[in-house]
Amino acid sequence: MPSYTTMATASPFEVRQAIRRGDWTRHTSGLAAGFAQTNLVILPAQYADDFMRFCLMNPRPCPLLDVTRPGDPVPHALGEDIDLRHDLPRYRLYRDGALDDECTDIAEYWQDDFVSFSIGCSFSFEEALIADGLDVRHVTHDRNVPMYRTNRALNPSGVFSGELVVSMRPFTAEQAIRAIQITTDMPKVHGAPIHIGHPELLGIDDLTAPHFGEPPVLHDDDLPVFWACGVTPQLAIEQAGLPFVITHSPGHMLITDLPNRQLKFS
Repeated sequence: MPSYTTMATASPFEVRQAIRRGDWTRHTSGLAAGFAQTNLVILPAQYADDFMRFCLMNPRPCPLLDVTRPGDPVPHALGEDIDLRHDLPRYRLYRDGALDDECTDIAEYWQDDFVSFSIGCSFSFEEALIADGLDVRHVTHDRNVPMYRTNRALNPSGVFSGELVVSMRPFTAEQAIRAIQITTDMPKVHGAPIHIGHPELLGIDDLTAPHFGEPPVLHDDDLPVFWACGVTPQLAIEQAGLPFVITHSPGHMLITDLPNRQLKFS
């Protein structure tokens, strides 16, 4: 497996090729520096309109960057030589609303009626935080970002409903203010934080035990800063109980050819 440093400085095409070959199956945080990553939801076309409305009604956790035509595994707006059947390091398979399995390639599961939704990812704004001198600790420690279920209800659409999932990055109070300033102008990748401090108000009992990702590295003077997270649709899919849906595994994203700078307000 190539080193993390090698993958961090590689081009999006090089990273996708390593993933397609099976040479990289770990999280993608910090890889292909400078380029956007996306969450992924793949579902049958009969549910696509409801899911599209679900994303439009919940833009903070579900900022849409691309939607494919039924049966097409290529997100044409996101880059060259991308195939959603092969180019994520790990996928999740949901059957009847329950997580059934994980795999590193979904070609054998592909259906002619599948519609794929690529959703903006917070890994894109992390680059801006790091460039400004903020310590994004899970990147520094080569960990997956911690993610938590919350008690915040989403706007329902058809069969899709549920509660918000958030990702968390700890900062000092001064750093948290700067993080708000930096991410506010990046709504295509979740935008500004939705909550700071007091995780119990979000229904989070223990920051050291995230529901997804890896435990955070915490310091005594930290404030937990929470952003809406693209894992949110996975909970909505669980509640909908659809016969078969494919998503990315949390933290294992699609690397696109879109420069992160294009995802900011002009």
